[in-house]
Amino acid sequence: MKKIIYLPAFIGLAFMGCNPIEDIHNDIDSQDNPVIGSTDYILTDDDYDALSLGFGTFDSEEQAKDSIPQLLDEKFAFWGNGSSVNVQYDLYIGNAEGVSDLTGSDIYSFTNSDYASTGSDAFGFYPDINATDAIPAVLDAQVSAPTEGQIVLAKYDQYTEIPEVGLADLVYYDFAGSFEGWSIVDESGADDVWTIETGNIRGNGFFGDQFSNVEWLVSPTIDLSGESDLKFQITQELDFAGDVSLVKILVSTDYTDDVLSATWDEITLAMPATGDMAPSEDYDFSAYDGQMINIAFKYTSIGDDPATTGVDEGDASRWRIQSMAIKTLGATGDTNSKGEYFMYTSGSWEAVEDVYYLSSADFDSMGEDSGEPGQFNNFSSSVSPNNYLPTFLELTFPYGQEEEELLVIYDYFSSSSGAQRRGNLYTFTNGAWDAYESTISTTLQFGKEDGVWVPDNTIRYTLTGGDYAVVVAELADVAGFESAVDNLDSFGNFNRTGPWSDDMIITALNVILDNLNPNAEELQKYVVTIATWAPGNSTEDWEMIKYEGEWITQALYAELTD
Repeated sequence: MKKIIYLPAFIGLAFMGCNPIEDIHNDIDSQDNPVIGSTDYILTDDDYDALSLGFGTFDSEEQAKDSIPQLLDEKFAFWGNGSSVNVQYDLYIGNAEGVSDLTGSDIYSFTNSDYASTGSDAFGFYPDINATDAIPAVLDAQVSAPTEGQIVLAKYDQYTEIPEVGLADLVYYDFAGSFEGWSIVDESGADDVWTIETGNIRGNGFFGDQFSNVEWLVSPTIDLSGESDLKFQITQELDFAGDVSLVKILVSTDYTDDVLSATWDEITLAMPATGDMAPSEDYDFSAYDGQMINIAFKYTSIGDDPATTGVDEGDASRWRIQSMAIKTLGATGDTNSKGEYFMYTSGSWEAVEDVYYLSSADFDSMGEDSGEPGQFNNFSSSVSPNNYLPTFLELTFPYGQEEEELLVIYDYFSSSSGAQRRGNLYTFTNGAWDAYESTISTTLQFGKEDGVWVPDNTIRYTLTGGDYAVVVAELADVAGFESAVDNLDSFGNFNRTGPWSDDMIITALNVILDNLNPNAEELQKYVVTIATWAPGNSTEDWEMIKYEGEWITQALYAELTD
């Protein structure tokens, strides 16, 4: 009988070779008595992220069967052949009707001229302007050749109070969780320097050691036509820098698609980046009034290998950038970033009813501290909408009618997929807003065979007194089984010292399994634990599989199908 134990702690092992996990498997599976484990495991948010499943669910059972084994290789690396893990995971069964039309729609973000055309003459709608009434005229002017049924999310800012005239953002990039359309250009080095973090973007040349890299992050073309008296401001942080000149903010008026052939001017700030995230001064940017420009963040790191770099000590700083703005004289004041959905119907833009897009103020109302929705005005795998939206809807829409439905759309950040829109349907039932369940929790069992985790339908079952009674009733009158059945009836176990041979036990297991699972599919597996006298009370595990309508041992099945 195989001994079933759980994952042990191995301390102080050293592994050689280019693939430690593979070496572990080969070493374990070559042992005469490998560790055999059996357990249940529930996938976590980190597991879904590790599998690049930004939505935290599998799209199909086949996807789960293909992906989960790589996790089991890491989490149960010390388990050998014959081990099994029953994995609980979330399976996506589909959004409520209409959600995907909204989360996948076009987006139109309002510009300064759009606000001015509605009479606001500012960088957002004034408080007394009804945005829902004003938006269709802007969409008519800005969305070319709309099609019947086209849906657009109109995103805009609305002042919460009458704004004051002063410097206001003309161009603004919020790098919290997104590159905001900027492009990475590799000049030299093998590492991915620029990455996205939840609250900023990061340039970094340290990967367990300092390595030489030169990598640019280049903005889309910025149109400053008709603008004057411009200012530039960046909110940034620079850590672990030896030579601060290795990170540069550059501007070009002739960039096309080659950073090395373009002419770049360096911005030298009076308040450069330090070890604290902080905004710079409003730098005089008037040299670029009225021009088409590109801005670049150029990151350079130096490795510490004297043979290749000529230095004994490298320089690989960490440059974090939270936001960047180009400003001009305008109106400033607190705003709420909002969004409304419109559909093009019979030649006009109509507001889509029963849809609510969460605003920045809505996220803030759920908490602005670290780990709360208002910190970055989005949900994420660690800030689940399910933990906040029911209460938010109860407070915001307390007078829902029974069975009233509301589609709620919101911004979401996935560490594997970046910024996106998600949503769900909520129905007012018995005084509360209930979410549509788009996923179900289900399980798959995996077994380790020939060093590989594979989907496994094995059922583990221990015989009961009722099972032994079934054998007695079925085989009592079968020639050759008389004394064996009498012994089983008297003692409730299979006497292995004489009456019960292997072949006879297989016959008995066919009786039991046919009674237990009469409609079992072809190739259904069981591991059946039986009570024996050997002499002395003991147990045996029998691995059985249904093959061509009969239950045979898995060892015999392997011989027949080899």
